[in-house]
Amino acid sequence: MNTLLSIETRNAVLLTMATLLDEEREAIIAINKKDLEAYKGDDISMFDRLKADDKKVDEMIAAAKHLASQEDPVGVERFSFKHDNGMQVYNKTASFGTILIIYESRPDVTVEAAGIAFKSGNKILLKGGKESLNSNLKIVALWHKALKQHGASTDWVEYLQFNRTETQAFLEKPTQKVDLIVPRGGERLIAFVKQHATCPVIISGRGNNFVYVAKEADTDIALDIILNGKSKISACNAVDKVLIDENLPNRIEFVNQLIEKLTALNIEVLKGKNFSSDEIWYEEFLDYKILIGKIGSNADAIAEINKYSGGHSSVIITKNEAEAKVFMENVDTAVVYHNASSRFTDGGQLGLGGELAISTDKLHQRGPIGLQHLVTNRWYVHGNGQTRG
Repeated sequence: MNTLLSIETRNAVLLTMATLLDEEREAIIAINKKDLEAYKGDDISMFDRLKADDKKVDEMIAAAKHLASQEDPVGVERFSFKHDNGMQVYNKTASFGTILIIYESRPDVTVEAAGIAFKSGNKILLKGGKESLNSNLKIVALWHKALKQHGASTDWVEYLQFNRTETQAFLEKPTQKVDLIVPRGGERLIAFVKQHATCPVIISGRGNNFVYVAKEADTDIALDIILNGKSKISACNAVDKVLIDENLPNRIEFVNQLIEKLTALNIEVLKGKNFSSDEIWYEEFLDYKILIGKIGSNADAIAEINKYSGGHSSVIITKNEAEAKVFMENVDTAVVYHNASSRFTDGGQLGLGGELAISTDKLHQRGPIGLQHLVTNRWYVHGNGQTRG
């Protein structure tokens, strides 16, 4: 077991990492180009996430610097109690130990997610996809350089170069202690991890996010929010389904305007009533597609979203505060919005600085999982010989 690194060392490693990423920027982009050129799949969202351009490197640098500036999440007192017998009892946050992050495509996870787990005092095991292997190995080499520079073992960040069979074997019988697994990727990856893992898993689930345009909606706001929701089709916070209240004044004109604007952006518009099966309502598109349907009321919209959505994000567009309150209290998604875009479901945007994942589970933390959530806790009891009668 690695002894917890001091907060000074953890911060110094993160700041050195930021410097190295900047110094090695051109090399990272060049290596990433090889991964992009080698990608032969037809998944456009996977390809989009694979890219590490100048902007992505800037984001990685900003994430490392921001993490270094944040308070230590380990050792924070949550509760204290003085027992009648004189014992002093404390409950404090503690690191998990070793966190395995299994992810597809995104080289930025090798910095951002690993950085959050590292700052929280955890050893990191990284298992990236074969499509981003060269980019990931380059970034892990920078982690090792930063760790060595501050006298820390390179064991703190380890890359597992496993194929699918080896990954399954490791999940079922880990060859080293693993305390928590975080899968970052599509539904197939998450299902694979859940099926084979023998330790706790944080589920970073599917999106399939809904916008409900209520009868008292500001249609200009609705247009902006829906279009923004399709501005990055590879994001888990993208919008896939739009429910329009049948009592919306000028509904037909609004729908026509919306379809015109979406079509101009090369987004395929599907109509709700055209499908014999409701399978498509469950589907997360991650594509230039959107499904528009008609709905009778706020209550119907809530029921529809609770049935079909991935439990990630949902939006109501309305000028009626009371109606928004009912929607927000009853829709069963990790994040609910009133007159704002689902694209804000992101650790950085919601004030966490960054995120390890966006959890659609209700335990141990729901929604974006930031630094302060990536801890467990420990009880510290100080006595002077007390025994229990």
